Amino acid sequence: MADRRRQHDDAEPAVNDDGGTQRLCAATREALNPDELIRFVADPSGEIVPDLARRLPGRGVWIKASKPVVERAIKANVFAKSLKRNVRAAPELPERLDQLMEKRVIEALALANKAGLVTGGFQQVDELIESGGVTVLVQAADAADGGRDRLARKFAAVAAARGRNAPLVTSLSTEQMSLAMGRSNVVHAALIHGGAAERFLYEAERLKRYRSGIGASDEPENAPDLEV
Repeated sequence: MADRRRQHDDAEPAVNDDGGTQRLCAATREALNPDELIRFVADPSGEIVPDLARRLPGRGVWIKASKPVVERAIKANVFAKSLKRNVRAAPELPERLDQLMEKRVIEALALANKAGLVTGGFQQVDELIESGGVTVLVQAADAADGGRDRLARKFAAVAAARGRNAPLVTSLSTEQMSLAMGRSNVVHAALIHGGAAERFLYEAERLKRYRSGIGASDEPENAPDLEV
C-alpha cells in the first residue's frame, strides 16, 4: 500500500497503455515500462539520489535508464522542474549511478551463487551448456577471445535448438566475478533457472541498457540475443 501511494505521489503520473501501466520519462517524455526507467528522489538536503529499489520516501522523478538521458536531465534542470523546487543534481551523478548499478549486478551474482545456481570454470560451464541447463552465461569482460567465443557460440546454438533465448552477460571483470563467487580467477560462469538467476539477469540487463543508451523498447522486435 505504501509503495502504491508513493507511485501516485511521484512527479510524473502513471500512463495507461494497452500493455499495462507505464510512466513518463521526465526528460524525454516517453511513456515506458517502469523497468526501463530509474526513479530519483531528493534527500533531506535537496540532493538528487537514485532510488534503484524504488523504496525511498518522497516524491520521485522517473528518468529513462540511459546514461546520456540522465546527463541530459541534469543539464536541462529536469529534476527541479519536475519537483517544482530547488534541488541539486551533481554532475557526477551519472557515473555514480553506473557504479551503483554495477554493484547490484555483482551482489545479485553473489546471491545466485549462494543459492547454488551458479557453476564456474570453463569445462564445467561447457558441460552444463551441452546439457541444456544454462539460463544465463556470464563471461568476464577481460576474458580471452578464443574461449569466450567458443562458449558463447555453443550456448547460442544449444538455446536456439530448444527455442530459448541465450542471454550473455559480459559486463563484469574477472576480479568482480571472483569476488561475487568467493573464489579466484573466475572467467566463465553459468546460471541455471531460479529466482536469483532471474534477478541477476534483470540487474545485468538494466546496467547494459544504461551504458548503451538503448532501452528494451528501442530494440527491434525480432532482434537476436545481445550481450548484456
